[in-house]
Amino acid sequence: MNFLLAPNAMKGSLSAVKISAIVSKTLRRKYREATIVSSPIADGGNGTLDCLMNALGGTIYEQEVTGPIPSLRVKARYGITRESIAIIESAEAIGLQHITPTAETIAMATTRGIGELILAAHEKQCKEIWIGLGGTTTNDGGARMARALGWKLFDVNDEEIKEDVVNLIKLSRIDPSLTLPLSGEGTDPLPLLRGRVREGVKILCDVKNILLGEQGAIYTFARQKGANEDQLPYLEAALKNYSDVVEQTIGREFHNIHGSGAAGGLGFGLMAFCNTEIVSGIDFILNAIHFDEKLASCDCVITTEGVLDEQTLYGKGIAGIAARAQRLNKPVHAFVGRIQGNTKELKSKLGLASLTQISPVELSTQEAIRDASWLLADAVYHHDFNHKSTK
Repeated sequence: MNFLLAPNAMKGSLSAVKISAIVSKTLRRKYREATIVSSPIADGGNGTLDCLMNALGGTIYEQEVTGPIPSLRVKARYGITRESIAIIESAEAIGLQHITPTAETIAMATTRGIGELILAAHEKQCKEIWIGLGGTTTNDGGARMARALGWKLFDVNDEEIKEDVVNLIKLSRIDPSLTLPLSGEGTDPLPLLRGRVREGVKILCDVKNILLGEQGAIYTFARQKGANEDQLPYLEAALKNYSDVVEQTIGREFHNIHGSGAAGGLGFGLMAFCNTEIVSGIDFILNAIHFDEKLASCDCVITTEGVLDEQTLYGKGIAGIAARAQRLNKPVHAFVGRIQGNTKELKSKLGLASLTQISPVELSTQEAIRDASWLLADAVYHHDFNHKSTK
């Protein structure tokens, strides 16, 4: 058999590269004559930097920046490809791995580190910037990123508002600094990177959520980032006021664009302040690594994910892989840490040949993460890859 391995990272336990190594070694034990092509993927979230740098080549740098809370400094990586394209993975600076999310951390969570990485990449004279969203612990709509890039946020008394999310409800106006680091246009409130990064900025997005409402940044993602139920209306109201002021200043609406709610509204902030184009992270990355060429010559695809749920259907890695595989009638076998929802329905909607939860239901999340390597190997070894039904 000819296997194409296209794993996505299992967040918190195994990287896509590590998964490829485990699955490849396991398959060799069972199919000694098999051809195995390894092509780790990402969808704009965790693993995006390594995936693209492995495929495109270049240099990875490390920069100390502000972490997901203002008092925390972290070392975040970013890459510059051989073609002078900067690649930033948001989770490197403001990822969930840096803190234990609580109601207190989400109230002060900041995207300032993303602005600092953009400035660092700009100093390398890149011609384009690709920014992967996903795996973040912030919900400030990109407000602190904007501050790092030179914008000032004022309340009705012309005093700069404090650095916490709820204070965005006091926002009355925004102004660029007189010494903008990127604009060169003085007080021009247009997106800061226009004209300096020659081919613009692309957001690689793994979800389609808009900024506000039941399907927005707060009500969809804030709970998993530590918010309690009492906080949600206040966080939503703060983002609503913030987006109103930003859109009035910029002169364009962004809050209803798919992906504006990604990474706690960082998608919105990047579109408003950085002249960005938002694209499907999985499709963009699959094109960049020439996935379709590898797909054409395989018998089946093996992919992975940490958690598979309804969100997977809307722009996540497995959905993107399955859609391309269906065009060429290639079966896709997915191995995931946890399935949240009806397994049969999710398998059918995604068009998968098989969908396997590798961790027994009786295992706690911590135990499943700890034992992920051998759980994955065991599941792959005992799997029937000749089964091709997507029913």
